[in-house]
Amino acid sequence: MSRPIRRLPSLNALRAFWAAARHGSFVAAAEELHVTPSAVSLQVRQLEDELGQKLFERTPRGLTLTADGAQILPGVNDAFARLQETLIDDPLGADQQTLTLSVAPSFATKWLLPRLDSFCTQHPAFDVRVMATHELTDFAKENIDLAIRYGRGGYAGVASEMLMRESVFPVCAPRLLESHADADLRQLLRTLPLLHDDSPDQDETCPDWKSWFKAAGILDVETQRGSRFNQSIFVLEAAANGLGVALAKSSLVQQDLASNRLVRLGHDDVPIEFAYFLVYPPERNKRPAIAAFRNWILAEIADHQGNVTRTSIDSKGILDLAQS
Repeated sequence: MSRPIRRLPSLNALRAFWAAARHGSFVAAAEELHVTPSAVSLQVRQLEDELGQKLFERTPRGLTLTADGAQILPGVNDAFARLQETLIDDPLGADQQTLTLSVAPSFATKWLLPRLDSFCTQHPAFDVRVMATHELTDFAKENIDLAIRYGRGGYAGVASEMLMRESVFPVCAPRLLESHADADLRQLLRTLPLLHDDSPDQDETCPDWKSWFKAAGILDVETQRGSRFNQSIFVLEAAANGLGVALAKSSLVQQDLASNRLVRLGHDDVPIEFAYFLVYPPERNKRPAIAAFRNWILAEIADHQGNVTRTSIDSKGILDLAQS
């Protein structure tokens, strides 16, 4: 603080600041609070005058928190969250709550959404909102309850629990193999088109085709041939539609392997350093919706871990179905 204050600022001014900080806009904050943008701007200016600090930089692109604004936002955010939990009740007497999740688009599409009906069936009181994004969640600024992050872990200032590790192996559509019944894995990968993942969530520890071929001891292959995509789910859909062979993360192809949309080539997994983590502010771990989702996803992973139908091709070129 640039100068001490003797009393708490106006609750309306703090609420205007809180909404503007979350939305990065006076207009969006006004829509949430059902007032005019000028009223929000006035409340924020009054708060800045009372605190003796500038809270926002106002630019043509919107609002950006100053260092002083960023310093007080977490406390304001927690205070309003506690007020909401304590005072706001469902008018019908139910325990209806909203659970907002931030998840990478590929994980949301290929792993979470096919299973989410199980959570909704078990916990009908919770309304689930899924925000698919590659951006890291800032819990102090965004109205997000939980995030599923893909990385090395060790996230500062939040509670994190590892959900599952990842491994990589080649997959393709079953029909691509129909004209290569006698081919072994090396011949297949020298012949079929390769699909490349250029997505933002592709980590540096995950092998590309060049490093995968090198590790597999398959030489004299043009590793840059084939189509490229900027989303992991596009790569997998391209593979399922017969456009070529993809290097797939195991968690993202469980459903496609089980339904035989994709088949796995070879038996060996290549483990990678990155994993999926459940992340949330530690002070919220007792909220019923967060606790319910945490318990559900851990149980879901335990039930499905390793229980995937794999279609493999061995060194003799024989397709075999194996339960792992």
